Amino acid sequence: MSTRILISLRCRWVLFVPLWLALATLAVAEEIVEQLPDTALIAAVSQGGYVLYFRHGKTDTATPDQVPVVLDDCTTQRPLTDAGRQELAHIAGYLARMGWDQNVEQLIASPFCRTQESARLLFPDHELLIDNLQMYTAALTAVERQPINERTRALLSQPVANGQNRVMVAHGPNIAEIMDYFPDEATLVIFQPTERGFRYLASIGADDWSTLIRSLLHSQDD
Repeated sequence: MSTRILISLRCRWVLFVPLWLALATLAVAEEIVEQLPDTALIAAVSQGGYVLYFRHGKTDTATPDQVPVVLDDCTTQRPLTDAGRQELAHIAGYLARMGWDQNVEQLIASPFCRTQESARLLFPDHELLIDNLQMYTAALTAVERQPINERTRALLSQPVANGQNRVMVAHGPNIAEIMDYFPDEATLVIFQPTERGFRYLASIGADDWSTLIRSLLHSQDD
């Protein structure tokens, strides 16, 4: 898998947002009721047009991020556990069984080591784009978080190419910044871009995949 840097950290964060995008980021706040995708949504995602947002895999909380974090030095960052890596490899197998590993418009990850590693484990055959405006927001000031929040909203809201899905691998706090929802580690959150922003559709936790596959196979037998 090759890697490209999408946005340089050395650039100042100055955003010139067109009117349509400013309107698109105004997603209506609503209470999120976490739910699994039904068979209709699973089929729809296979046809493309959605945003698949993964929170990175399970991490070792006994090794927290240092302050400040050095992005080029993984030893300064909270790492994935071996069990977390293995779990992501299993999820990659489920993605392949559902065909969701093929129709990828873009694979975008935060610059943190745990998100890059998660993305490569989940989608090993795709080029990885490192977007520095997807970096971990929890340790940032409100001013520093603002352009990251805007970028997250934009990526969730922008239309996706026909037959493909946009994949993002980033952090739980980044989603919590823009909506009342904090996904667990290794959770996939499915969004749909809309004319006025984006809409939450469903979530798949790390322990839900086998149940989901069994349900899907059962529905195909009916």
